[in-house]
Amino acid sequence: MTEDEVRDKAKEILGFDDTETAKSGVGQLTTFNQLGFKGVNDKPDGWYLPNEKHFPAIILETKNSDVELRQPQIDELLKNCRIVATKYKNVIGILYNGDDVICFKNCQPVKVVKDLKNKEYYLGLFEEDTIDKQRIYTLTKRINDSLHFKFGINDLKHRMIFTACALVAKRYGATLVKGMDYTTFHTSIHSTLSKSLAEAKRQNQKLDLLLEVYADIKMNITNNQQAIDDFIDCVSEISDNINSDFWQGEDVMAIFFNEFTRYKGKSEHGQVFTPDHITSLMYRITETNQDDIVLDAACGSGAFLVKSMCNMIKDAGGSRTDKAKSIKQNQLYGIELDREIYALACANMLIHKDGKTNLEQLDSRTEEAAKWIESKNITKVLMNPPFERKYGCIDIIMNVLDSVSKNSICAFIMPDKKLEKDSAKKVSKILKNHSLLKIVKLPENVFREGVTASVFVFKTGVPQNDKEIFACYIEDDGLEAVKNQGRQDIKNRWKSIEDKWVDVIRKQSGSNTIQWLNPKEHLSYQMPQKAFEIYEEDFAKTAMDYLLFEQEIDVKQFTEDIANKVLYASAVTRENGSVNITINGDERD
Repeated sequence: MTEDEVRDKAKEILGFDDTETAKSGVGQLTTFNQLGFKGVNDKPDGWYLPNEKHFPAIILETKNSDVELRQPQIDELLKNCRIVATKYKNVIGILYNGDDVICFKNCQPVKVVKDLKNKEYYLGLFEEDTIDKQRIYTLTKRINDSLHFKFGINDLKHRMIFTACALVAKRYGATLVKGMDYTTFHTSIHSTLSKSLAEAKRQNQKLDLLLEVYADIKMNITNNQQAIDDFIDCVSEISDNINSDFWQGEDVMAIFFNEFTRYKGKSEHGQVFTPDHITSLMYRITETNQDDIVLDAACGSGAFLVKSMCNMIKDAGGSRTDKAKSIKQNQLYGIELDREIYALACANMLIHKDGKTNLEQLDSRTEEAAKWIESKNITKVLMNPPFERKYGCIDIIMNVLDSVSKNSICAFIMPDKKLEKDSAKKVSKILKNHSLLKIVKLPENVFREGVTASVFVFKTGVPQNDKEIFACYIEDDGLEAVKNQGRQDIKNRWKSIEDKWVDVIRKQSGSNTIQWLNPKEHLSYQMPQKAFEIYEEDFAKTAMDYLLFEQEIDVKQFTEDIANKVLYASAVTRENGSVNITINGDERD
């Protein structure tokens, strides 16, 4: 393409048209002087200059498609960026030749997607790109304590659902202000939820369950105005912290679970929720991308779906793209049996600005679920099914593997020995129809409940036969326990650890923990056996035990007799602060 053609293409993609709030366009004749930079006669190829100087500006430099983008072209772009920086605090520079994109943020190189995107994507580079997780933990603790002790909501899930509904309502414009009485406060959340779900319910009637569950939650205390005001403050601040365009898939419900489950009763231990960093690892080792159709058939609060949504949208160029809309509407599917957890998952997706939640309340072991899954053309499965046999872990996995498209990659978190200890007949049937490609043993302390687990990665529709299974062991995830707040990545170690293991698993080399398992012998990572050691004391003890046996002497009674003789038939004296024991005339200190 000629430079003129590249410039016209860039204008269309970026959306560089004049508006009431900004000067925008492309060309070769317009000077900076004409754009308001007095005395500067240099000519940019494209520009986006907001009327309000505190908003970011964009400068475009284009080249023929046969021109390789090198330092001279970069220097020309940066020169124009510095001109614009005399009036604008924040400036994006884009160098484009029709194929390649190089981007600068305030004259510093910044990584962006390889295809040119709408200007909104580049303006978004100046929005807040991290969330204050520690602050959210603190606010969540305040919310939990308030709901538990000041409102008297004793049920764990009800506390989480009430908070989630308040966050959804806040996001959709609910009036939540300090001083509201309980009835007004409660009604505002319910009415806003109802209105916000109106369009989505036309596509998924089961979203009514969210309203039903919210309405079922009962408060024991409703007249504590200070508690109501404090709850509103906390929810408002959390809502302000969450910016889905740059949320990296951290599951806000995972933070809630981590805090709320400190109060979990013995009867509530059936469900194990997936830590955020493990959802990230599984997304990457399955090589999930923006074109995949993702299923979690035991979705819990929706952690895998939220992680996938955020990562896929990021890969696609941000939430403002058409592809992002397609991802939300057509590429994320979840099943959850528990009525209240299903409601929580719906709320979680809505918090993250998914207006059409493709979630179904079904039993994932049933034919109905199988038919629903078959209709979705799933390509990737990311799941943490319920571990216990009574919840049908293996049955869920078998039904999912049999129902998704052939050659799909499916990753499940299960206890290390699950495939060896569960029904041999069912496991044999799974391997007759599908392949177990990889077993990634997770660190021992990932799950609070003390379960040691692994990620099992399958490929559907391809029998195992005698193919060996790749296995490795992530011995440490770098997280540390924080008092009353679970395990957190307080030293920011996980990113480099994750990168390392993604590389090891992809290359299937680079770690001394790697094993290749014969499926006829093992279906779990094999922990090394402790080396056999024998000491002189062991030999002496065995010899003594044998001599006592020959003399028909009871070892236990003999040991007690000696101890009594030594301790209680000896003379004990104290002298100058020392204790002296005399055994048969032999004095010891």
